Parts: sequence; structure tokens; C-alpha cells
Amino acid sequence: MADGADLRRMVLALPDTTEAPHFDRAAFRADRIFVTLDASESTANFKFTPDEQEFKCQLAPDLFAPVNNAWGRSGWTTMTLGPASEDDLRAALEMAHAHAVGKPKRKR
Repeated sequence: MADGADLRRMVLALPDTTEAPHFDRAAFRADRIFVTLDASESTANFKFTPDEQEFKCQLAPDLFAPVNNAWGRSGWTTMTLGPASEDDLRAALEMAHAHAVGKPKRKR
């Protein structure tokens, strides 16, 4: 079983990753945001490609679901942390992190 503390520990161990507030969530970024953690620390949203999202949702529908809006149609995917193993969480983090590294930083 994974939780918000596991996510925070694993994600901050990834190269060049920092944490900052993002609306009502904690956001983790390398060059871009690639995962956010909700305030209750029970779910996280990951930036996948649409194909990766489809694969994750078919493989583990008890863990993954598309975010229910335009962000979801572009690949953002919610993971329910409670039933996830640390291996599930690590694989999702590494996949999302790969999309954030080497991307031009957006002006904020």
C-alpha cells in the first residue's frame, strides 16, 4: 500500500525534482510539472501520454483513471494511492518524470 509520504519520498529522489504549491495540491516538477498530490494525500495526478494513460487504465483500472476534463484528454491520469504498491507508484513516477525532463520551462 502506498501513500502520500511514499510518493513525496520517491518523487523528490528523482533528478532535478522540486515541490511547490499548485492551487489546492502539491506539485512536483523537473522542467515541468509531472505529478500533483491532493491535499488528503490519497490521490495523485500524473502526466502521461494519451497512449500511456490508456495502457495504465486498462492494466490497473482499480488504480488509474483519466482526469475527467480536458487535462485528462491530454493524458493527465489520477492514481488512487491506497491500493497501489510501491512498485506501481515508482513505475508511474518514472514514466511521468521522463516527460518533464528536458522540456523548455514555461514562463510563470
